[in-house]
Amino acid sequence: MAARLPDGATVSIATAYGSAKTISAITNANPGVASSTAHGFTDGDLLEVLSGWQRLNERIIRVDGATTDAFQLEGQDTTSTQRFPTGSSAGTAREITTWTQISQILGFETTGGDQQFANFSYMEEDFERQLPTITSAQSVNITIADDPTLAGYIALKAASDARALRALKLTLPDGSLILYNGVVALNETPTLTKGQVMAVRATFSLQSRPVRY
Repeated sequence: MAARLPDGATVSIATAYGSAKTISAITNANPGVASSTAHGFTDGDLLEVLSGWQRLNERIIRVDGATTDAFQLEGQDTTSTQRFPTGSSAGTAREITTWTQISQILGFETTGGDQQFANFSYMEEDFERQLPTITSAQSVNITIADDPTLAGYIALKAASDARALRALKLTLPDGSLILYNGVVALNETPTLTKGQVMAVRATFSLQSRPVRY
């Protein structure tokens, strides 16, 4: 058992990406291995992966076991051919080459991600059953002390203006990571409450499940 505090955690947004490299196939393995000729990635690189496998598509993945023409998708178990059908994994990967810290964060919250259910009952029953279906849409909401001159604020505004899909990296005090990928929206109008710090809010509408390392 362990309990941790988030004090000292940092949050960064991706502000530059390398060119997309073609992935010809990903193996059904734990972890999955991507074939990509002369990809140029090295162990520890963080990639945005696009794949015909929707359970993997648009996730931020760390490279491991890199060779000249292949690399492991660290932590991604693609063994199940039902969830990851053989022959439909092709796609691309691009390295996140620059991260810009979002400083002066006052609050970091997630919403959504709740399990949804289908309720039903057989005619002869006097009770209702439940089957899990999908999880609800998830977003990350970041409250930031208002200062439009900060690099993180400027990066968020640029991404919001472009309605761009951007990676978000949360680095916890012990060095572990939580990686998100979402469409950015920044509300530039600061809160104005007497006696309280003026703040703005950025929302990342997630397009894939977070990845933890």
